[in-house]
Amino acid sequence: MKKAIIIGATGFGGLGLVEIIRRHPEMKITQLVDIKDPGKSISDVFPHLRGFCDLIIRSPKEINFDDMDIAFFSTPDRAGMSLIREFYKKNIPVIDFSGDFRFGTTEEYAVYAANRGLEADHLAADLLPEAVYGLPEKYADRIKGARIVGNPGCFSTCMILGLLPATESGIISSDTIICDGKTGVSGAGRNSGEANLYPQRHENVNTYREGKHQHVVEVENVLKSAGGRDRKILFVPQIVPLNRGILTTMYMDIEKGCDTEGLLRIYRDYYERKPFVMITDKSPNTADVRGSNRCLIRPLVDGRTGKLVVISVIDNLMKGQAGNAVQNANIMLGFDETAGLDVPAFYP
Repeated sequence: MKKAIIIGATGFGGLGLVEIIRRHPEMKITQLVDIKDPGKSISDVFPHLRGFCDLIIRSPKEINFDDMDIAFFSTPDRAGMSLIREFYKKNIPVIDFSGDFRFGTTEEYAVYAANRGLEADHLAADLLPEAVYGLPEKYADRIKGARIVGNPGCFSTCMILGLLPATESGIISSDTIICDGKTGVSGAGRNSGEANLYPQRHENVNTYREGKHQHVVEVENVLKSAGGRDRKILFVPQIVPLNRGILTTMYMDIEKGCDTEGLLRIYRDYYERKPFVMITDKSPNTADVRGSNRCLIRPLVDGRTGKLVVISVIDNLMKGQAGNAVQNANIMLGFDETAGLDVPAFYP
């Protein structure tokens, strides 16, 4: 059994990792680390884990580098930048949930940081060329030998998976792709701020970071790499009163002569050997993927306008975060890609 350490264990991302890895056939958790609640059992923080995982949370000063084979950093932006260097020196592979290692250059990171309102300087800039963008459906070959993997953003994952087949097939003719994204409240993390209080969220929908969401940088970078040309993403995210789930609807112009039937063939062929991406000709629901590592995609050509419409849904805490991270770990450690993740959505 490979040994895993989770740094940032008391957030939703860390919790998701605990829930997945405790049932993993080839991996076990040996250390849980957080600046919050050190000395407490993880099952005191999350009572539903009682009897399943009762490990004591350690402070970062108590990390034992001799008791791990892989490290998950479920930490906010910039929180793990310097510490990851220590893992790199000791040749321990790292999967980072933040935006710190999603980019290959300091220039790309600076754009991301500006959209997040963060400092532009990267404290481990020399490690950026070593980092691999952790989208297995596109970069599995590179992830296999990586020492640092930047787990993609949740919206980024949903949008990129929905757009890759159309981008690589060359059928998109527009320079701008319009993306409408709806996310559940858990996308903000375990944040008790006023915007996440029940009266603010119940029966309420709002937009935020219109046109300047940090995940746009990731999407544009990957699409440029996949399609060989620059495209702009016009993205307006919204928070809806759900616990978990993302639904994105994307609109673009396409070359003439493409219909829905042909589009479905393109998408099904592209994802034929990708175990977590499902193509459908029915209207997808967030409930169809809740609690699973699946991405459900419906591509169609609108008969009246001739526009290409792609609807993509994921669970933001699974394929958008912890599930995708474990999928990356499976590839890095040489396991079956689906190990620990081959479960259906929970319903209702």
